[in-house]
Amino acid sequence: MRPEVIGTVAVVEVNVHEHIARAMYYVSVHLLFASIVGTAAWVLTTIPGATATTKYWIWVVTALNFIVPTGAIIDKLWAPHLRWATPLGVIGEPIWNITQGRTAAVLAAIWIAGALGMLMRLISRIRKERSEAEVTGGLKKRAVAGFVADGIPVSFGRRHSNPAVSGFIYPQVSLPIGIDRVLDERELNAVLLHELTHARRRDNLIRLLYEGALCALWFHPLIWLAGMRMALYRELSCDESVVQCAHGEALVSALAKLAVPKQGGFLQATASSHLSYRMARLAGPTQTTNRAATLLLTSLFAAVIAAGIFQTIAHTACCFLLKR
Repeated sequence: MRPEVIGTVAVVEVNVHEHIARAMYYVSVHLLFASIVGTAAWVLTTIPGATATTKYWIWVVTALNFIVPTGAIIDKLWAPHLRWATPLGVIGEPIWNITQGRTAAVLAAIWIAGALGMLMRLISRIRKERSEAEVTGGLKKRAVAGFVADGIPVSFGRRHSNPAVSGFIYPQVSLPIGIDRVLDERELNAVLLHELTHARRRDNLIRLLYEGALCALWFHPLIWLAGMRMALYRELSCDESVVQCAHGEALVSALAKLAVPKQGGFLQATASSHLSYRMARLAGPTQTTNRAATLLLTSLFAAVIAAGIFQTIAHTACCFLLKR
């Protein structure tokens, strides 16, 4: 092979390696500061007095922060104004070295295998939900006529043994046939208020986005923690809305009567896993919340997330530490 051809191949290999190293460097810095934000969220949400709804949205933002490349977007839009950015050498050097050998190929293979496994798990779950809906959909429509509450369709059927929310973009509440014979009017209203809160917030869609992020970041322990915290505060915040409507005692008694299922919809499985904690919390002393604590928590987290995004930009924008 002629020397000029060999030189051209070498240049192409170096350029490809540089692009790969740049991408891995950005991902590493992004995950570093997203992890710091996640740790801060875990600490901040232990602050008493703030509402469960506030803590739920903090964990939603924390989870999204792992997958939304805010720093890259800002870098792309405002690159000419970010010349003050400096690379993070403690990450840049190791990344450059790793991407030169076989280690990068091995790590890529492990990541791809894990991501595909998680994706198949998610697809299987969604298909199961859809197949159950198709099998029982006709029966549900013939059994009992539904109604609309606060703009959300409510139907009755045999698909779930407990109340559940189905659908991502256009959610609807499904109540088991005969639930009105198990629960009295106040209990049924309390349960319905809880499920309607899930539906109005599009909690199924939020969880689907999180599950998609989990497919890509399955290796990161904090993304799993974010999912568990989201699941807990998702339920507590809906319970909170019921308590605010003075139906707290009715919800406790309804949960006690319905605490049986092992199968359910997209939200129902995680709801049942926190059932004992929710009942203890609802039946215990009234949880006091105040605006000052909620405002303090929101402000502190906003400062943390802003600092995390800024630091990501500061170490990735317009620059990269190349090994010479």
